Amino acid sequence: MKLRTLFCWSVTASCLASHEAAPSWPAFRGPNNSGVAADARPPVKIGPTNLVLWKIEMPFSPSSPCISGDLIFLTTFAENELQTRCYRRADGKLAWSRGLKPDKLEVYHGTESSPAAATPATDGECVVSYFGSFGVICHDRQGKERWRHPLPLALSLGGYGTAASPLIAGSLVVVNCDRDEGSSLLALDLRTGRKVWETPRPDSYGGFGSPILWKNADVEEVVVPGSLRLKGYALSTGKEDWMVEGISAYPCTTPVAGGGMLYFAAWTDGKADDPWPAWEQFLEKHDKNKDGVVTLDEFEPAARDYYRGLDLNRDGKVDKDDYSKLLSSLAKGENIMIAVKPGGRGNISNSHIAWKGTRGLPYVASPLLYDGRIYCIKNGGMLSSFDAMSGTPYYLQERLDAEGYYYSSPVAADGRIYLASVTGKLTVVKAGGEKPEILHQTQFGERIYASPALAGDKFYLRTRSALYAFGEHPG
Repeated sequence: MKLRTLFCWSVTASCLASHEAAPSWPAFRGPNNSGVAADARPPVKIGPTNLVLWKIEMPFSPSSPCISGDLIFLTTFAENELQTRCYRRADGKLAWSRGLKPDKLEVYHGTESSPAAATPATDGECVVSYFGSFGVICHDRQGKERWRHPLPLALSLGGYGTAASPLIAGSLVVVNCDRDEGSSLLALDLRTGRKVWETPRPDSYGGFGSPILWKNADVEEVVVPGSLRLKGYALSTGKEDWMVEGISAYPCTTPVAGGGMLYFAAWTDGKADDPWPAWEQFLEKHDKNKDGVVTLDEFEPAARDYYRGLDLNRDGKVDKDDYSKLLSSLAKGENIMIAVKPGGRGNISNSHIAWKGTRGLPYVASPLLYDGRIYCIKNGGMLSSFDAMSGTPYYLQERLDAEGYYYSSPVAADGRIYLASVTGKLTVVKAGGEKPEILHQTQFGERIYASPALAGDKFYLRTRSALYAFGEHPG
C-alpha cells in the first residue's frame, strides 16, 4: 500500500476514533446507509406532544439529519441559498449555517423535493454536502469551509432533481452523479476535495440511489443502482467490477449489505401492476387543444411537476417520441428484489443471484436488513418481511393502518422498526414475528419525507416544517 494511502487512512481513523464513543449517525440512514443503529435505545411512544425534548422550525427539504457526537448536520434550501446547517443536539439551537448561491438551480420537483435533497455525510471532523446545482462542499465541525468541488449543473433527471447522498469511505468522498446526460460516479479526496477518480455511467439516466460500501469477498467496492442495472466498482480505482441487469428503469432506493451478501429492491410505476396507457389514450386525456402533443400547461397544475419528466428532450412538450422512449425503458426494467452473492465479476445477472422476489417492493423507501431479515415498506402502508438468506417471506404486504406513499426509509434499533408515511403517520413495529406487531402509532399532521436518525437513546425526525428530538430523558 502506498505511503500516501496509509497516511490518509490513518488520518481518517484518528478522526473517527476521537468521536467513536459519542453517538453517531454519520450519513443518510446512518452507518453505511444501513438504517440500523446497533447500540441505540430510542423511545417508542413518541408523538408531536409526547416525549418531545425540543422542536425547532425548519425550512423544507427532504434531506435527513446526520449526527456526530453533540452536533446534528443537515441541508436545506432557504433564502435562495443551498445551506448546510449545524444544530446542537442538546437543545436544537443553531450552531452555524453556511450557504451557497448558485448561478442557476437545477430542475426539481417543486412540491416533493428541493435543490437540497441529498443528506450530508460526516466522519466526525468533516461535513460533506452535495448539491446538484453546485457540486460538493466540505466544512469542519465549526463551520469553516475546508474545500469545494464545483460540478456542472445537474440535468433534470426526469424533472425530479438530484437526490443521491454522498458517502465517506475512508479517505474518499464518493458521489453518485447520475443525470439525464453525462452520468458518472465520482471520488474526491476527503482532505482536499481533489478528484481521485471518476467513472462514466453512460447507461444510467434515471437513478436516485445513494452509494454504499460492500466487502465483496476480499475487495472493497462501491455499489450504486442506476437505470436497469446494479453495479459494483472498486473503491480504490473506480473500475467497474460487476453488474446485474434487469432491475427497474428508474430506481429510487439504496442497497443494503450484511452477512457477506448484498440486497437491493426497487419498484417503478408503469409496469404490469400500474401500467401507463397507450399514447392515444394519453393524448385523449391530456391534449386539450388537440394538436397531437401535450405541453406542460395542459396538465392539471398539481401534476405538472410529475409530468415534466416525460419531456425527455426538454423541448417544452411531450410528443410521441418522448412517450415511446419512456415506455421502452419501462419495458426493459423489472420491479424486483435481489440478493447478490459475493465473488462475482463481469455480468453476474445469472451467476451470482442467490434469490429474487417480486412482491412487496418499495418505491422510494429503501429496504432494511435487520437481525437476519429484509423488511420492505410498499406504498399503501404494506410491510413485508423476508429471510435474508433464502428470500422466504415471513409475511407479505401486511397493512399497517398507515396508508399513503412512503419516501422516508425505515430505520431500526433495539428490536424495533420505525416507519414514517408521507402523510405524516409514524408507526413503530416489533422486529421479527410471523406478522407485524404494532407497538405504537401517531400522526404528526404534516408531511414526512426525510428518514429518521437514531443516536443513543434519542430519536430525531424531520417533518415538512420542523425538526424534532425525542427521548425519555433530556441531555
